[in-house]
Amino acid sequence: MLELDIIKQHVRLEPDFVEDDALLDTYSTAAQRLVENHTGRTLYATAGEIPKDPDTGEVTDEDALVLDDDITTAMLLLIGHWYVNRESVVAGTITSELPMAVEALIAPYRHFHFA
Repeated sequence: MLELDIIKQHVRLEPDFVEDDALLDTYSTAAQRLVENHTGRTLYATAGEIPKDPDTGEVTDEDALVLDDDITTAMLLLIGHWYVNRESVVAGTITSELPMAVEALIAPYRHFHFA
């Protein structure tokens, strides 16, 4: 969903360094899923990707979330955190499961389903 060039720029890798491309792509997918799980919404790259009813043309995913700057930033922060901290605990430090800035960025998009 996020372009590899912006991810590489965020983690400060040269564009021609390709050894970690698969890893960064995996982190990007994981970041997308984390955002979706924490918001309870499906993330789409553009509004045009949101599914529509073929007969009426109306959006069928009323809880759709379109990638914007806040979500992009949250995903980049996650990817950067995971890239630097390859394990859940780093010797001599305590790391949080979800960086505080990420929670602050995605919390406003959270959708609560009421029964």
